[in-house]
Amino acid sequence: MCMLIAEVSRKYDLSQDTLRYYERIGLIPRVTRNKSGVRDYTEEDCRWVEFIKCMRGVGLPVEILIEYVGLFQQGDETMDARKELLIEQRIQLVTRMEEMKKVLERMDDKIARYAQTVLEKEKTLNRPQV
Repeated sequence: MCMLIAEVSRKYDLSQDTLRYYERIGLIPRVTRNKSGVRDYTEEDCRWVEFIKCMRGVGLPVEILIEYVGLFQQGDETMDARKELLIEQRIQLVTRMEEMKKVLERMDDKIARYAQTVLEKEKTLNRPQV
């Protein structure tokens, strides 16, 4: 199963420019081209696109992902280094998630206070005027 860049773009909701950029900077391995020079994405290429989109979606830096792809391309002898890189990024992601949870709780409290203020104002509107 091979796909053209337009199909990959639609499937993963990434612009064609983004796909070309990811390839140019080494974020995804070089995509093979057909006889006409058009990119021909294989299933493996698509797995890379999906992986990178997922990792970028949770905020992993481009530089870390480029390092990961480079290590992957060096072969199995880099397996431990790749695992360590992912473990480090996981720790950072958990920390960010904990920080976000605190911010979310604070926002919920703030929203609840606004709701309470509105209720109090509505009560004064329903009081009969003397």
